[in-house]
Amino acid sequence: MPSDELNAPLGRDKEKQAAARPRRFGAPQVLAGLLALSGLVVAGWAMLVNDPLGGEPVAVVSTKAKPGSAGSEHRDGAAPASASADVKIPPPADSKTVTIIDGSNGKRQEIVIPGKPEAKPKPDAHSSLAPIDRKLLEATPHGVIPVAAKDGARPATAYAQPRALPATKKDLPRIAIVVGGVGISAAGTADAAGMLPAAVTFALSPYGADLAKLAEHARGEGHELLLQLPMEPFDYPDNDPGPQTLLTSLPVEENIDRLHWVMSRFQGYVGVVSAMGARFTASEQALRPVIADAAKRGLIYVDDGASTRSIAGQIAGALNSPFAKTDVVIDAVPTPTEIDHALNRLEMTARQNGSAVGLASAQPATIERIAAWAKKVEDRGFVLVPISMVALKAKSS
Repeated sequence: MPSDELNAPLGRDKEKQAAARPRRFGAPQVLAGLLALSGLVVAGWAMLVNDPLGGEPVAVVSTKAKPGSAGSEHRDGAAPASASADVKIPPPADSKTVTIIDGSNGKRQEIVIPGKPEAKPKPDAHSSLAPIDRKLLEATPHGVIPVAAKDGARPATAYAQPRALPATKKDLPRIAIVVGGVGISAAGTADAAGMLPAAVTFALSPYGADLAKLAEHARGEGHELLLQLPMEPFDYPDNDPGPQTLLTSLPVEENIDRLHWVMSRFQGYVGVVSAMGARFTASEQALRPVIADAAKRGLIYVDDGASTRSIAGQIAGALNSPFAKTDVVIDAVPTPTEIDHALNRLEMTARQNGSAVGLASAQPATIERIAAWAKKVEDRGFVLVPISMVALKAKSS
């Protein structure tokens, strides 16, 4: 045995061996370490974070109150600066909502036609709306369309809303204004419904949406209604009035079928009015069956004045059918000055002939000028009347 081993103190080898072996920690040591680490984290958070509540439990309460509740106002009594984006305010209870489809791009718009609960009734408007009469309807593959009843009742008289004129006004020159394209332009439709007097006649396009609701509202306001018939112009198809247009190239049966489709779009109108149709209204072969069908159904036929070559007056006279012809297209040039000039020409025609018919489109600028004119026209010695009061038995010429 080496001498150094004999001289080494007892127990030193065990200490070296213990120092050389890795130290192992038991479960108590691990738990104690984790608790110490947690304490350090909490202490560090308290020093770094400015929490006035000192970590106390809190509850989060929504401050969004339901519309109409007491909590929907600020503490100082003032109303909130803006409504929540997800809260929809319903329209007034007395209003009507109508969907309008733009004929050029198919875009749908909803317009709200406000009611007038506190307004006085329009002059000479009926106090109650004449309901759609079942005996004046005929079933077709496209839906119901107007027809004259066996007892002689006709839509042209059943749905007419004539003015009750005093004796002092019965002999005055009469002017009828027809506003066409109602139901196509949302802005124009709303303006026409809200700004024009009841004596103005509305011509509804068959391509609008919610036509039955729109027609009911207009009739309830005292307006007489016409249905626009899309007819072939000279530059068709570059200028296309729309689907179901009556064409000179089609057989009579197909044109009548298209006519009945158009007639089925809504009910309650006193007559039909041509839309565009310069070529169609110049063709007796194409036009006569259409006017004959309208006459058989007890409807007024109105020529829109689109062409000086129209023979609608001669055909209506030969058929002894109620007829009216547009004397002045009011917004042929749609500027305020030219519209005013056209209304002046309309007055001159009425003074010369005893009556006159003006046709306009349902555009906001046009509606504004007609509304201003209508407020003063009767002070100048004229009477504004619906179309049924100037539609006479036409004379052949």
